[in-house]
Amino acid sequence: MSIRVENLIKEYGAQKAVNDISLTVRPGEIVGFLGPNGAGKSTTMKIATGYLLPTDGTIEVNGFDVRTSPMDVRRSVGYLPEHNPLYLDMYVTEFLRFAGALHGLGGRDLSGRIAEIIERVGLGREQHKRIGQLSKGYRQRVGLAQALLHNPPVLILDEPTTGLDPNQLAEIREVIREAGRDKTVLFSTHIMQEVEAICDRVVIINRGQIVADSPLNQLRASAAASDVVVVAEFADELANPDLLRALPGVQQFEPLGSGQYRIAANASVDLRAAIFRLAADQQLTLVGLRQQENSLEGIFKELTK
Repeated sequence: MSIRVENLIKEYGAQKAVNDISLTVRPGEIVGFLGPNGAGKSTTMKIATGYLLPTDGTIEVNGFDVRTSPMDVRRSVGYLPEHNPLYLDMYVTEFLRFAGALHGLGGRDLSGRIAEIIERVGLGREQHKRIGQLSKGYRQRVGLAQALLHNPPVLILDEPTTGLDPNQLAEIREVIREAGRDKTVLFSTHIMQEVEAICDRVVIINRGQIVADSPLNQLRASAAASDVVVVAEFADELANPDLLRALPGVQQFEPLGSGQYRIAANASVDLRAAIFRLAADQQLTLVGLRQQENSLEGIFKELTK
């Protein structure tokens, strides 16, 4: 029930959209697949579902190779693409019945499964509407419902929470978390809170190459060991801001305006104490001093800049 990617390459002419990446997503694991636009996320996911063929390398899904057993791969996968393709003239239940029939489901089994999935993704009040009448958020729910309908062992979700309001986000997070108990889940998102809320592991891809692959807590720990960032705020702009730049261990210095300065230093340096002593020695009025946490967003920016 895993996804195994080995030395995957996808070329479009002279451009390598995916450049020799390898990763494994194991059963019961929820992996966040992150990267800036054009990094290769959607291309990798499309290859994993059999929508595209790789230029080189292999992907196995649930033990099936996408080249040699594409239909077995498709039976094993529940896929929600980035641009959710739906038949807008169909009713919600009609569309799900159609999607279920494509997977060989029918009769009472399909009716029961549709009712269960509609309840799980929160489509109860909308199930008798045409899909074209639904908001973008509810259309995303329909797409997620069809991905879950045939109870696949592997879920590949490309931006599954696009268009959802905060309440809907919480509900769909829980659906994905629940699915991850007995399925392999790979999903992409630009919402860092989503990753922090539900992911076991983070894979970051940039310019077609993997730049990070580790459990979320280890990724934060490695970033925390690298540097410390402090924002110091003074009552007025400093006449000589180079005093801050010259503090021992300072690696980066950035004036932010209105008397604020962003300073990065090695984690071994007690930067806040040094700034406080400088203010006292120079008789500067220090009105604010805060240390920025190494958030996932900051780590992402650093790895993909």
